[in-house]
Amino acid sequence: MSIQSEKIKKLIENRVKARLGGGEKAIEKQHQRGKYTARERIDMLLDAGSFEEYDMFKLHRCHNFGMEKKQYLGDGVVVGSGTIDGRLVYVFAQDFTVNGGSLSKTMSEKICKVMDMAMTMGAPVIGINDSGGARIQEGIDALAGYGEIFERNILASGVIPQISMIYGPCAGGAVYSPALTDFTLMKENTSYMFLTGPAVVKTVTGEDVDAEHLGGASVHASKSGVTSFTAKTEEEGIEMIKKLVSYIPSNNMEETPRVECTDPIDRLDDSLNEIIPEDPNQAYDMYKVITAITDNGEFFEVQPKFARNIIIGFARFNGQSVGIVANQPSAFAGVLDVNASRKGARFVRFCDAFNIPIVSLVDVPGFLPGTGQEYNAVILHGAKLLYAYGEATVPKVTVTLRKSYGGSHIVMGCKQLRADINFAWPSAEIAVMGAAGAVAVLQAKAAKQVKEEGGDVKAFLAEKEAEYSELFANPYQAAKYGYIDDVIEPRNTRFRICRALAQLATKRQNLPTKKHGCIPM
Repeated sequence: MSIQSEKIKKLIENRVKARLGGGEKAIEKQHQRGKYTARERIDMLLDAGSFEEYDMFKLHRCHNFGMEKKQYLGDGVVVGSGTIDGRLVYVFAQDFTVNGGSLSKTMSEKICKVMDMAMTMGAPVIGINDSGGARIQEGIDALAGYGEIFERNILASGVIPQISMIYGPCAGGAVYSPALTDFTLMKENTSYMFLTGPAVVKTVTGEDVDAEHLGGASVHASKSGVTSFTAKTEEEGIEMIKKLVSYIPSNNMEETPRVECTDPIDRLDDSLNEIIPEDPNQAYDMYKVITAITDNGEFFEVQPKFARNIIIGFARFNGQSVGIVANQPSAFAGVLDVNASRKGARFVRFCDAFNIPIVSLVDVPGFLPGTGQEYNAVILHGAKLLYAYGEATVPKVTVTLRKSYGGSHIVMGCKQLRADINFAWPSAEIAVMGAAGAVAVLQAKAAKQVKEEGGDVKAFLAEKEAEYSELFANPYQAAKYGYIDDVIEPRNTRFRICRALAQLATKRQNLPTKKHGCIPM
């Protein structure tokens, strides 16, 4: 055998060794936990045969606490590039079979390398997290590694899409990288995220809580809003991420992806003409409106379990990807609150950063009153949604279906926040407040006088409410001033949105020159 042949044989042996990560026994343990390995996850995520791995032979440089005896090629994270449906993406997947996936300085260098490449090439970066946290044996070096990653998360924000998948533990400082990314997916039952674990919580606060109830997928999906999606299986989660990628551009300089549309843009849906109940206090399901107007009734929802009174997600109109923001009358009457405001604001800002048009479907009675909301800064959180809409320069189409009252009318994509096209259904009620509340204020003295004179106060107020409704509980007052561009037949909503988006395709709008705005935090 020639020297060259021996070297090639050694290379092949090293590749086989590197691909085994922490070894066959560690891989078997990973499988017994119901988890795939880092390489298996990458293989499922990327197009077959497209993965190009980098730094396969990199080793950590720690010689403390016997770490020099725990050397594995690649050192606990698999990084590289590949394609999803033919589009370039960069990936890193932490390998729990190697030192519990704990982050070393070397691992951070590998992750930072692909993040830098993603920025240079203008491609999304997807991180698969399954790690025991910072490698304690490396001390400050491991913390410095996290800091390097976070800085890249920050610099990449709004430039390339960043997606995090949590398929195992993610605790302590490690949680901040997913928090800085655009979308996070958590696998149910086997993943968790928290700053301090159950043992520390028990010591400091006396609370007795397990990892699942402290920071499991269900907690962050429904209570905190930290995660965008949850999946029952790793396979399901990967398919969700592939679908998400199909809706978003690769970077902030690209237009939104387009696909061939087989659904006629002038398709009418007669059910929309009947969907608004006669009783203004009766709920209906906004999902039925969304699926009636989008291409093929498809809608990819983001944060479906959090702040259900507002709906956000991606859909297509005539093959063009758009972001949808919609109030949900069947959840707390569609009222805006702290959580709904920040949920909507973050999504609007993402869409604006990546040139994704925003379609708003409005049926909002106001902001949720009460000390709980005020003490939790509903003013600031509501201002976030206001700021996001007002700042956005992408095409914005707003359709008011029913209620649009007071401050909530303003923050949901009104004309004064530079919405481009504002439609309203005939059932739209655009006013400072509802008829009952307005009459209670406007006719308080008159009602008192009627009562003193022995008149029927209830009948008097009902008459005044009817007068107020006739005057304001319709879209024509707003249309009279040009705040509504057109009152449309509900069944024709799909066609009007498609045509508005086509008209706005060449929109160019700039913000005043500044370093950055100071969004209400």
